[in-house]
Amino acid sequence: MKLPPVIRTLADLVRIDSVNSSYEGGYGEKEIAKWVRMFFERRGIEVWEQEVFPNRPNVIARLPGRDASRRVILEAHTDTVSVQGMSIPPFEPRVEDGKLYGRGSCDTKAGLAAMMHAVASLHEEGIQPPCEVWLAAVVDEEFSYRGVVKFCEGLTANAAVVAEPTGLRAVIASKGVLRWRIVVRGKAAHSGKPHLGVNAINHMARIILALEEDHQRLAARAHPLLGPATVNVGVIRGGVQVNFVPDSCAIEIDRRLLPGETVAGVLAHYQNVLDALRAQYPALDAVMEPPLLTDEALETAADSAPAQLAGAVLTGMGLDGTLCGVPFGSDASKLSRQGIPSLVFGPGSIDQAHAAVEFVEVAQVERALEFYREFIRRFE
Repeated sequence: MKLPPVIRTLADLVRIDSVNSSYEGGYGEKEIAKWVRMFFERRGIEVWEQEVFPNRPNVIARLPGRDASRRVILEAHTDTVSVQGMSIPPFEPRVEDGKLYGRGSCDTKAGLAAMMHAVASLHEEGIQPPCEVWLAAVVDEEFSYRGVVKFCEGLTANAAVVAEPTGLRAVIASKGVLRWRIVVRGKAAHSGKPHLGVNAINHMARIILALEEDHQRLAARAHPLLGPATVNVGVIRGGVQVNFVPDSCAIEIDRRLLPGETVAGVLAHYQNVLDALRAQYPALDAVMEPPLLTDEALETAADSAPAQLAGAVLTGMGLDGTLCGVPFGSDASKLSRQGIPSLVFGPGSIDQAHAAVEFVEVAQVERALEFYREFIRRFE
């Protein structure tokens, strides 16, 4: 089967193990960074590396524009999540029934390949866009997003489009995330005389129920594109063995933030929840630890120039140009905090990202290439 060039590139990218090295057995982004850099070098397109961690660089390519004072960013991450639990060979790309399978095919090497070919095609045809274009292939999005943070240092631009699987929809809003731990300290004792101890698990149960009750208030404030904020207790650990009164119990909490919410404000609210419980149960000794991960929400004005152009391009392609929101986060929020109006757009469905059987529809990759190309060709 003769594949289109962009799909051959996607297959080549999927063959490269770029599991984030912060995960067990992760190889890192060194080899995929080298491949992306050579893609542009072979075509005579200016490209350079930006070190983030040793052997884990961002790769940035530049396409000159007619107005050197204005810049459009195309950004995609090169790392993937772990391959544990996959039920298909992760690094053996296979095209079948109009889909390309493999780890990273959907999240987000499909978007990266489409962006690369959008830039390369304009260069090959001698088309100079109105603004200069930077394509940034960055590391570490799947763990602590240090790649985009490094890329943003001193960065200025007039628009950014970040590749994530959005089903070819233009996204202008996404939820942020706050993750932290609450630890309850109890007192150990023999289970035959539990009154001599303080059961940390029992006290944690009270906290979890209080969080569940508090969660109900979130439904009263819904964002028009994102719905309500959410909270989830995803991990609980406590106790040593069944005949001990447990002296410690910890939970990890994932709270999805809406535009306008701040990390400090949300943490202060949950501290108030704990303080109220402590007043009711004086023996409860609970502490909130510093956040494990923070990322505030994205909200780009619907009437901003990038959003309006994205909608117009999609409508002109016969696709849905309605601007929308998604519940997952991306590098776009970091670019937005840099003062750059940012969108999220790409082929594939988030339902296939990180999945045991990851795939992307080939036709969507080709349409994404068309969108990226048209967006940078028209943005002024």
